[in-house]
Amino acid sequence: MTEQTHPVYKSKIITRLLKKMPPEVAESLSEEQLIALNKALGGRSWARHKIDMRGTISIWRSRFYFVVLAGRDRRELTRLEEHISKATTALILALFVTFSTLFGLLVLYLIKSALGINIFEHFSLGIWTWFKANILN
Repeated sequence: MTEQTHPVYKSKIITRLLKKMPPEVAESLSEEQLIALNKALGGRSWARHKIDMRGTISIWRSRFYFVVLAGRDRRELTRLEEHISKATTALILALFVTFSTLFGLLVLYLIKSALGINIFEHFSLGIWTWFKANILN
C-alpha cells in the first residue's frame, strides 16, 4: 500500500486491520472506506485520557456505576460539527465579553457613587442605594 497523508492511515486499528488482510484487498479499499471502518471500529484512543474517573455507588439495594472521561478530542469533525463548534465558541466569547463589560460598568458606577460623583443632578439608577442597603449593611 502506498504511503498516504490522511490521519486514518496512521490509526493503529486500521494499520492492524490492513496487515491482516490480503494485500490485494487492502489496496482496493478507498480512503473513504477506511475512514468509515475506523469510525465503525471505534478508532479512538480509549486508554489515554487526562481525566479518567470510574467508580460505583451503592444506594439501598442497587449499585450504580459512573465514568467521567475528559481529554483532547482527536476525532475529525464533520463540516456541520465544525460550524456548530465555531458558532458555540463565538457565542461563548460574545457572552463573556458582554458580561465582563457590564460587570466593569457596574463596578465603575459603584465607585463613582461611593465617591459622591453625580453626572446628572437629581437622577439616579438606584443601584448605589440598593447596594448600600443590601450589601454593605
